[in-house]
Amino acid sequence: MTQPMMDIHVIPRPVTVTQRPGIFTITAATAIVAGPACQSQAVYLRDLLAPPTGFPLTIVDAVPAGQPAIVLRAGRQDGELGEEGYTLTVTAGGIAIDAPTPVGVFYGIQTLRQLLPPAIEQRVEVAGVAWTAPCVAIRDYPRFRWRGYMLDVGRHFWDKATILRVLDHMALQKLNVFHWHLTEDQGWRIEIKRYPRLTDVGAWRPGTKHHLLGAHDGVPHGGFYTQAEIRAIVAYAAARAIMVVPEIELPGHATAALAAYPALSCRGEAVEIPCGGGIFPDLFCAGKEEVFTFLEHVLDEVVPLFPAPFFHIGGDEAPKQRWKQCPECQYRLRTHYLQDEHPLQLYFTNRIAAHLAMHGRRIIGWNDLLQPGLIDSALIQYWVRGRRDVVEALSMGRQVIISRVFATYLDYPYFLTPLRDAYNFEPVFAELTAEAAQNVIGIEAPLWCEWVPDQARLDYQSYPRLPAIAETGWTPARLKSYPDFRRRLLHLLLRFDELGIRYAPLAEVDPGPLERGRRALAILLPQSKTTG
Repeated sequence: MTQPMMDIHVIPRPVTVTQRPGIFTITAATAIVAGPACQSQAVYLRDLLAPPTGFPLTIVDAVPAGQPAIVLRAGRQDGELGEEGYTLTVTAGGIAIDAPTPVGVFYGIQTLRQLLPPAIEQRVEVAGVAWTAPCVAIRDYPRFRWRGYMLDVGRHFWDKATILRVLDHMALQKLNVFHWHLTEDQGWRIEIKRYPRLTDVGAWRPGTKHHLLGAHDGVPHGGFYTQAEIRAIVAYAAARAIMVVPEIELPGHATAALAAYPALSCRGEAVEIPCGGGIFPDLFCAGKEEVFTFLEHVLDEVVPLFPAPFFHIGGDEAPKQRWKQCPECQYRLRTHYLQDEHPLQLYFTNRIAAHLAMHGRRIIGWNDLLQPGLIDSALIQYWVRGRRDVVEALSMGRQVIISRVFATYLDYPYFLTPLRDAYNFEPVFAELTAEAAQNVIGIEAPLWCEWVPDQARLDYQSYPRLPAIAETGWTPARLKSYPDFRRRLLHLLLRFDELGIRYAPLAEVDPGPLERGRRALAILLPQSKTTG
């Protein structure tokens, strides 16, 4: 039986932890031992430990006689651990991380990181700290293979430094998919050399609307990533065992692209990039052949930047009024014997999916896409409504990522999605058979950024809910306990303090019913009616 966690405060909670008497202390004599397969992990560990300790932590290929060492080994034959599992053994004489693959070694390093004092997160030498880890035997592996975080950079642009920071924090939580929402109505964020107006025009707007009503602030906002920057970010993520999945939204949420190239819309008229959130009527025309030529050219430039076998195409919230009024769309509909505009979107989706399949990519789309005839290889990301259809799709063998609204959406205020609800959400629906449940490949937490204008707000919305969702993605359901998570979270927040993460105070993350009602009224009613 798994022993109590005692003073072990790791998040996500490992599968088994056995604590033993004693500690291991990292000193100036400690070496890092790694063979060829684990060299990059050894460098990562050294770069993590050396600045705060001030120790050299030499990397060697064999354990030095009589010298304390941290040993990293890949190639362990253990089917239960899978590709991401590991064992971590800490004794008074040394530390050993063993795993079937280097990825598992990397996750063992993240667990070791949390066994050490929080000051290990400092990037300058810290005096007067004993760099100790408790003696433990840990055996660990993830519940799901997809443990994701989605960042919307279309509504607010986040520079390269912020993206790298996000990836570093994801690694600590053993999250392994960064879903990068690169295009939106409010901004196109990726350089396409064949179509420079996408960023010359589509990446900029005259201001930002910070409220549902009223005018924008008049402060120009924008930015985009060059293809060189994207390659660097993808490589940085890969070194942290994170797969980057791009999203190019279509056919809707495309106003920024249509502002740059109006001929791609049904009306062919100039449109303005919106400064606030919403669902907008103009979308890529499904009847014009030049739209598919344009999108194929765009995808041909984007695909080589992202080695991941998946490509997200969005597909949600695509109003059909323009298609209903468009002669070209109606001609396409008739010539393909389509009943209405919904199967026309299916035609659009499957055509794009076929082009991406030529590049070896499987599409992912929001569950708005789910209808008979959708290409079999498509993954569905479930966010709202249509649960019965998703259950049926899972039962038919379609793979699904769970991002349920009010459970995983990090942009929602804490009175709508408290920390407790985020933690207790179970992504495998109770009505699924054991066989169908295997098609739930994981969980992902999206952060939409209409109301997230700066890094402080990004941190506040994400933390501490993201660690809660990360634990759901990693830890077996039978081991989850919200009181135990809250106890361990107190220690993780000390680490976040060292990292400069400006998380929401714990006093705010689980409001009671009265407080939840008061906060809702504060948003819905004028301030003068909710004070006093």
